[in-house]
Amino acid sequence: MYTGLLHTHNMFRWLVLFALIFAVLFGLIGWLKRLEWQKRDNLSGLLLTIFMDIQFVIGIVLYAFVSPITKAAFNDFGAAMKNADLRFYAVEHILLMVIALVLVHIGRAKSKKAVAPWKRHRAATIFYGISLLLILAAIPWERAMF
Repeated sequence: MYTGLLHTHNMFRWLVLFALIFAVLFGLIGWLKRLEWQKRDNLSGLLLTIFMDIQFVIGIVLYAFVSPITKAAFNDFGAAMKNADLRFYAVEHILLMVIALVLVHIGRAKSKKAVAPWKRHRAATIFYGISLLLILAAIPWERAMF
């Protein structure tokens, strides 16, 4: 079960990253060119939010119930904080990903509520852009399965 969930989590990351990149690009282009908010802008934010939520659920199941890495970290949390790999998975990865998830949801809400189209694009660009940076920092690239 662990291996299957881990593979799913690793592969689903690409959907999240592609959706995030497209949402940031659509937002940035719309903001800079002062474009109207279009169906594709709304759809990109919606898909991004859905993909992020699915990825989060898979990640939480791994984190809380299945992963031998987090189980080892929680057995001796003090020692885990001294081990860079265990600390990364037990604290840093999940913390950055939860913040990124929250920022995506805030960006989606703000881009829906703003009245001026350029403000919608600006909100999407800023919040999705920060989320992208956090996610890129929190991905364990050395263990990434392509």
